[in-house]
Amino acid sequence: MSLPIRLGLFYSAIFVGTGASSPYMPVWFAHHGLSGAQIGLILSLPLMARTLTAPLMAVWADSFRLRRTALIFMALAVAAAYALMALPLGFGGWAVVWFAGSATFTTLPPLADVLVLNRARRDGFNFGWPRGMGSVAFMVANISVGALLTWGSPEVVLVWMTAAVALTALGARLLLPPDPVHEAGEAAALKDRLAGLGELLKDPGFMTAAVACGLIQSAHAFYYGFSTLAWKQQGFPESLTGMLWAVGVAAEVGFMWFLEPWRRRMGPRNLLVLGGAAAAIRWTAFAFSPPLWLVFPLQALHFLSYAATFLASLQLAEKLSSPRNASAAQTVTSALSGGVLMGLATLASGPLFDRFGARGYLLMTAMCVVGLLGALRLYSVKRLDPA
Repeated sequence: MSLPIRLGLFYSAIFVGTGASSPYMPVWFAHHGLSGAQIGLILSLPLMARTLTAPLMAVWADSFRLRRTALIFMALAVAAAYALMALPLGFGGWAVVWFAGSATFTTLPPLADVLVLNRARRDGFNFGWPRGMGSVAFMVANISVGALLTWGSPEVVLVWMTAAVALTALGARLLLPPDPVHEAGEAAALKDRLAGLGELLKDPGFMTAAVACGLIQSAHAFYYGFSTLAWKQQGFPESLTGMLWAVGVAAEVGFMWFLEPWRRRMGPRNLLVLGGAAAAIRWTAFAFSPPLWLVFPLQALHFLSYAATFLASLQLAEKLSSPRNASAAQTVTSALSGGVLMGLATLASGPLFDRFGARGYLLMTAMCVVGLLGALRLYSVKRLDPA
């Protein structure tokens, strides 16, 4: 089996779980009697903590000789946490366990991205192919779990997620190559790893890119947390919700698989601006509960609002970091995109949904506008100019 396929299967194991948790974990919490504000709080706590937990996990992950070792341990820990969610712990208990599992799980993709980006550059394949396979798995989970929920209990969401992350641990051992964390094969001292992280945090160009990407990506918070419930209020069946999510992911996959030459010509700064503009249009339209015929093309904008922004963030982090802090660069960027900014947006989304319904999307529009202003500032960063 070729390496890109093996890497794609590993991404698939990760995202077949998030394809269930992202749209449907709020349904599981609501089934157990939690309010929108409580759901928003539980979902937001690990996200806000990622600004601290993700960089520290990246520093810890770089203490191993092989990149895959940390991924194995982290996936096993998440599987245990998800299994504990099945206990009748109540709001407080679920908040603690979800915090531990989610904070760990969301660090898996950026650490995998570092490995796959290095391999793509070294072996000459398109990073979008294996990453796109993960997006296909996400889409399959959207549709499958949505269909299961039409006749089964929301408990199927938790069972699916736990099985998927256990498969991720197995995949990390069997599918990932034994690539060393450091070219010399020896783990760097903790002092050196922390120094590399410190360099990034003091770099204004890197931090501008990370915050701009984070604001645009985090503007998906209301969509991730409450689109399923908002569409349910409009009368859309849950089986159709899975299809709507799948449309967005299908557009994302097409972008990653077939538009690589165009993406390279555009460059990361232009991609980030396009992604932010598309996101602002998408969330403004969703705020006014558009009819079903319009929701489908708005979902197709996911290829810009998410995929273009995501790939731009990967490339910006790679260009603005060095080999000794590449892991930290990707996790810091990811921690802002899916961390404190996403957490604050998710925390605000719960009360907004309870009071205003779909109008809560307008906060996401405002975040995109601020992110766009940051993206425009990147045109003055000379290190990002074409060689």
